[in-house]
Amino acid sequence: MVEIESKATEPAQSHDAARHPFLVALGERVKSQRLRRGLTRKVLAQTAGVSERHLANMEYGVGNASILVLLDVARALQCSLAELLGDFSTASPEWLLIRELLQGQDEGALKQVRLAIRETLGSPDRGTAHSRCVALVGLRGAGKSTLGRLLAEDLGFPFLELSREIEKFAGCSIGEIQALYGQSAYRRYERRALEEAIQSQPEAVLATPGGIVSDPANFNLMLHHCTSVWLKAEPEDHMRRVMAQGDTRPMTASSEAMEDLRAILAGRAAFYAKADLWVDTSAQPLDETFHQLRAQVRSFLSLPA
Repeated sequence: MVEIESKATEPAQSHDAARHPFLVALGERVKSQRLRRGLTRKVLAQTAGVSERHLANMEYGVGNASILVLLDVARALQCSLAELLGDFSTASPEWLLIRELLQGQDEGALKQVRLAIRETLGSPDRGTAHSRCVALVGLRGAGKSTLGRLLAEDLGFPFLELSREIEKFAGCSIGEIQALYGQSAYRRYERRALEEAIQSQPEAVLATPGGIVSDPANFNLMLHHCTSVWLKAEPEDHMRRVMAQGDTRPMTASSEAMEDLRAILAGRAAFYAKADLWVDTSAQPLDETFHQLRAQVRSFLSLPA
């Protein structure tokens, strides 16, 4: 779950009038990238090699961030410096022209453009034949493992947890991968495990890690090759279910933990929403939720009810 931010690292609130709009926007982008990846401020500060206080000030828009510090933070977040600065589409005149055409379009139009680009670049969309590799997405505690096993049994498909497949490739636990080799290595193992699952199991139910949306390449691969289902849940249910699994860390300063959880959900929701299907796992009991999931998946795949 999410480690609580120390109040000692919170920036002073007396600089509101002096905050430059650019630095405020920069701080919001840094925080958004951090929350989308599910990183605490402490972990990001350690990875980037900057002080937690400095990072807190950066996120709040206080002070003039060094370009070298920004570069370190961008590397730790695995995004481009231009993305933090707010302009990642200036590589060529074509980028600029494409950006101009896309500016102001709604999500539906942008999705059509993304699929058309994929087809133009030689990776055609699935068309009308929906993939029978069903990928469940959502934050930890959404019900991916429980509902995934039930769905796999109902469909007669194997059930795979991508996190376990990643550990098989790496030969160590997820925590050890991140501690020993960092996020870049973890994303590479995630990519290999996802590719292997897609290629070896054309019919399967796949429970994906909650942070798969943090890597656009991996998330794109999953969206293209799998029938995706977002298992939504209320923050309180996420927290309760994680604690029921034996993770008691959220008990420490639970109000702050809930705030962090809400922020992560808010940061990832727009990406989870790209899934083909949505099922709210907080709206009804488990049995009813499973029947709703089963009905939606079978209908989408044109399978008998």
